[in-house]
Amino acid sequence: MANRPKCAEPTCGEPLRALARSVAKYCSARCRQRASRRRRAIPAEMTRRETWVRRTARKVPVTTGHRVASATDRSTWTTYRSACRSSAGVGLGFVLDGSGVVCIDLDHCLTGGVVAPWAQEILDRLPRTFIEVSASGHGLHIFGRGHIATGRRIRRGDGAAIEVYGDRRYIAITGMRYKSAPPVLADLSEVLADLI
Repeated sequence: MANRPKCAEPTCGEPLRALARSVAKYCSARCRQRASRRRRAIPAEMTRRETWVRRTARKVPVTTGHRVASATDRSTWTTYRSACRSSAGVGLGFVLDGSGVVCIDLDHCLTGGVVAPWAQEILDRLPRTFIEVSASGHGLHIFGRGHIATGRRIRRGDGAAIEVYGDRRYIAITGMRYKSAPPVLADLSEVLADLI
């Protein structure tokens, strides 16, 4: 029972029905449609890159061949299309490889869909860019263009954290756009300068 294949839609995880397991990736038409919408939500500037991996439920990056992947070893990365087609792990991951795509990760900033005031201050300073809800449902990933020499993790006293990365990291991708965030990457240089 524990080894039954699960639905490939990241927010579902239901086991596939016995008859469908050999051919299906999704447990229902609804999950297949949801996954299709999610794919369209990720910016083309990201999906064109060969910096994709799969991930486990514990957020360990894995290859499409079910081996452990590395944020520093290009041979373990693949195309977006190949990562989407793979059944390895439970979802997608995007590797930040120092080529100009950056991520601001706001941990523990969402409660019941309401953004914490400290996080809202950051969101208010952003140009329109791709923002997704994290796999936990309690954080936000802000993607854009910029350069960061060294990643940073800024801990807040309330258990929340702000992480800023642009190289040698991977981010668990959900594709669940936050509100009306567009599927484009904006220049985040000014915001990055303020955070770092």
